[in-house]
Amino acid sequence: MSCAPQPEASDGPSASAGSTCAKGELATRTSGKLTIATDEPAYEPWFKDGDPAGGKGFESAVAYAVAERLGYGKDKVAWQTVPFNKAFAPGEKTFDFDINQVSVSAERKRAVDFSSGYYDVRQAVVALKGSKAAKAKSIADLKDVKLGAQVGTTSLDHIDDVVKPKQAAAVYGKNDQAKSALKNGQVGAIVVDLPTAFYITGAEITDATIVGQFENQGGTPEQFGLVLDKGSALTPCVSRAVDALREDGTLAKLEQQWLSDAADAPVLK
Repeated sequence: MSCAPQPEASDGPSASAGSTCAKGELATRTSGKLTIATDEPAYEPWFKDGDPAGGKGFESAVAYAVAERLGYGKDKVAWQTVPFNKAFAPGEKTFDFDINQVSVSAERKRAVDFSSGYYDVRQAVVALKGSKAAKAKSIADLKDVKLGAQVGTTSLDHIDDVVKPKQAAAVYGKNDQAKSALKNGQVGAIVVDLPTAFYITGAEITDATIVGQFENQGGTPEQFGLVLDKGSALTPCVSRAVDALREDGTLAKLEQQWLSDAADAPVLK
């Protein structure tokens, strides 16, 4: 599948794989530019100081590394604000790819394309220190706790499908709202991805603690992927870029630079 218009001669069997993703010449939304989307506000540790274009924070750094692999320098990248849920909802997209902690799932793949995974993630439980939820040692210990999470997330799926609490989960449009509910005592604990949990407890709600993290479900890691339009000609090119960044150690280096060590959180079983 070609990512840019190619001469007829290059479409035959003799065409090399690299010729289909000519650097800086992809069929992007705006010729010569790569449009990348994320939500607002842009949270740490994924983005630094709420600025996706700054190149700091794990996802900002990954986005620019992918862009570079595709042949687009920082001056050729345009950022766009797209709400989390809208990024993977059905319908034509206004971006080339979206990066916003979107987990790859079979259900979402029916509406959009995903690149190869750029980060293996686990979900974690955050509660205020000294609370009943903070004392939980197992999934069973959380069944009586009022839990909250952002709408449309695998965090919410873990509450509904893994914990299966006696009370329905509190659902919020943004993680900021879930964090406020935790601080105000409206919920006993919230579920977020593990790096976000480390940031919340280390910088935002310092009287909160990470209760623990969930094991991967079904034996396969949950992964964040870049979101593209369904059937996008860019998908194989973007996946190839992500694969190259994983193989040459760039993703591991950026993960070490920007994200906390998952080994510090106990596993809830």
